[in-house]
Amino acid sequence: MIKVHHLDHSRSQRVLWMLEELNLPYQLVNYQRDPKTWLAPQALLDIHPLGKSPVLQDDALVLAESGAILEYLADRYDSGRQLSPEPMPAQAAERVRYRYWMHYAEGSAMSPLLMRLVFARVRRAPMPFFAKPIARGIADKVMKGFVGPQLTLHLDWMERELSASPWFAGERFTAADIQMSFPIQAAASRAGSMERYPKLQAFLARIAQRPAFQRAVERGGPLDLGAGAA
Repeated sequence: MIKVHHLDHSRSQRVLWMLEELNLPYQLVNYQRDPKTWLAPQALLDIHPLGKSPVLQDDALVLAESGAILEYLADRYDSGRQLSPEPMPAQAAERVRYRYWMHYAEGSAMSPLLMRLVFARVRRAPMPFFAKPIARGIADKVMKGFVGPQLTLHLDWMERELSASPWFAGERFTAADIQMSFPIQAAASRAGSMERYPKLQAFLARIAQRPAFQRAVERGGPLDLGAGAA
């Protein structure tokens, strides 16, 4: 039996969704964030040394990192290649795009979104009254000069790519779309209006209609990424 250690409002929602798409049975172990710090509980350290979620257990295997987990599930259980391209030829267009977006989601897209979250916390953090203007000034300068432009750069890039094909790897839905869902959901919660990005909005609407996505939300709970989930 596959076991998923699932933290509320986190990347592990994608693992539940992948398992539902593959119709694989799994046991769900739920963890709640600290309501003040919004961090994962210490209990996750008993499962994996980093104390993060998601963590997947499959027999003796213990695996962390959502992208690695999705690729493992595709390689081991997606024998019909329902959610993943054939591994060969490695240079096939769908395979190359699939690999790119599987890594881009966390390697590039999440960095400015995480920085936005951090500097938003800096602005709200309790501190002596004389330090608040300085801290907020620094946070606002970084947001305006670096984080904001980086977010725009990445959102524009994703919007253009979805203008060329309906899904990130090409003409069909794959695990790359599951992996890309989290940064786009985070952007919709943290980056302000998404009116400039009709393709990204349409992507979010399409995935929300998938029965497997809905089952994952039923089991894992809805995402609230504006409250501080990293």
